[in-house]
Amino acid sequence: MTHDLNQSPKVDSGAADRLREFAASRALTLGVELELQLVNTHHYDMTPYAPDMLALLKNAKVPGSIVPEVTSSMIEISTGICEDAEDAYGQLSVTRDALVKAADRLNIALAGGGTHPFQQWHQQRIYDKPRFKELTALYGYLTKQFTVFGQHVHLGCPDADAALLMLHRLSRYIPHFIALSASSPFVQGQDTAFDSARLNSVFAFPLSGRAPFVLHWEDFERYFDKMRATGVIHSMKDFYWDIRPKPEFGTVEVRVFDTPLSIARAAQLAAYVQALGAWFLNDSPFVPVEDDYLVYTYNRFQACRFGLDGTYVDPASSEQFSLREHILLTLQRIAGHVPAADREALQELRHIVSREGNDAGWLRACYADVQQLPEVVRQATLKFSGRV
Repeated sequence: MTHDLNQSPKVDSGAADRLREFAASRALTLGVELELQLVNTHHYDMTPYAPDMLALLKNAKVPGSIVPEVTSSMIEISTGICEDAEDAYGQLSVTRDALVKAADRLNIALAGGGTHPFQQWHQQRIYDKPRFKELTALYGYLTKQFTVFGQHVHLGCPDADAALLMLHRLSRYIPHFIALSASSPFVQGQDTAFDSARLNSVFAFPLSGRAPFVLHWEDFERYFDKMRATGVIHSMKDFYWDIRPKPEFGTVEVRVFDTPLSIARAAQLAAYVQALGAWFLNDSPFVPVEDDYLVYTYNRFQACRFGLDGTYVDPASSEQFSLREHILLTLQRIAGHVPAADREALQELRHIVSREGNDAGWLRACYADVQQLPEVVRQATLKFSGRV
């Protein structure tokens, strides 16, 4: 396929140019996706082994899926439908173990983290898939710079209007999700001074950020049709919003998490989303309004830049909190809505906020100790594999 570099190519989303009907799902069910790094075990830079991994894992009996991502040094795994975060952890464990076994055969390793600390974007190869090539034609170097790694959490919703209400309620807690999951302090060999530098790469895309404020599916359909009529988008995949509806799954998809360094942390983050959702459904603590978004970008920046040490401005009261304080207050408020199986996971999150700190802090502490970024990556691969 060739493109005139002076013309804007059309990206074929791989789906029909229409908004899919919202498929109702059971409220508060979960799904988790993780984008992972493939690294060479000699120098711990990224390595383009995704095709080899996928070939080895073609017939693997795993509960979800294992698929390629935009560059060949990445891979994405997902769970099936999960009842709770304990279920998600169990499913991710099975897939993680299959991945590690395959990686050992190829003499490579896998790591979490929102960015690879020292890979050079221009060295990455686009995975041989039509959509990825078309994205490259449209976005140029941004596509290779999109060699960043996130966790997505899907939360089941019984109908389309319930999904939009859930989306806008969860949007107040985007800074929590960013700060708790932040694991991308290093980019291109440098400490960025951000806890989550990954989201700076995402924010470069024109259809990133927040979703439009609509609370009824008919209004969302009208918005989608207007956007489609402009030729800018062709399916929901073309929106890179922090949270977006996923009509074919019957979910809302939270997309701001950095990939954690361990699947245990991934499950804890999913537990937090589920508990928030249960609180919203059972107590209806607030009705979202457009003014919730007045401080949205500011709060988002604070969480990316300073992590748990950032400032959170409550959009309803304009009161300022530390993010640590607001997360702990929220964990206290939702305590009665946590499934018994997930109470330990939420307790671990409380420990992270109070004492341990997020994965960005772990990576910086590791670097302060060893002074070599390849060794930091090696330690991260051990953490992901569960061998330490």
